[in-house]
Amino acid sequence: MSVKIKLMRLGKIRTPHFRIVIADSRSARNSKAIEEIGRYSPASEPSLIEVNSERVQYWLGVGAQPTEAVTTLLKITGDYQKANGLPGSEGTLKPQPVRIDKRVAYEAAVKEAMAEPADGATTLKKKAVERLAAKSVPVVAETPVEVVAQEAAVAQEGPVEAVTQEAPVAEEAPAEAVAEETPQA
Repeated sequence: MSVKIKLMRLGKIRTPHFRIVIADSRSARNSKAIEEIGRYSPASEPSLIEVNSERVQYWLGVGAQPTEAVTTLLKITGDYQKANGLPGSEGTLKPQPVRIDKRVAYEAAVKEAMAEPADGATTLKKKAVERLAAKSVPVVAETPVEVVAQEAAVAQEGPVEAVTQEAPVAEEAPAEAVAEETPQA
């Protein structure tokens, strides 16, 4: 019986996953295998290649022939060079990025959300800003002339003192005096 180390395809149409298996060379690609010795997932970046090196060394020593695709994978992991006594047995396999545990990531996000925001980090609604400004500014009784002068200063973007000096002070006459001065016809 001739034994091969080959890939068994799994997964959906556009998301392939492979198992590296030991199987009879005359059997179909996805038929029953003698032993599963690894897996390969080309969809991730970098590609996931996991191989049981001890079993690969055993099967290569017994005489199992790897297919071209499996030979390439074994050269990347360094197992092919180790079995044949070639230099470069450390391989060129890129390590997978460290996966953060979902529970740890969730707890960190909750802790961050519960922390007090820094000054100016949040935007308040317009009414809330007005209420906050009203609470922080002390209430001072102002005359109507000073209010008009301040509004004019804001409109002209000039200093308040200059506008208050230029603002005319008008005294209001009592309503009775105004009525007496007007001639009746």
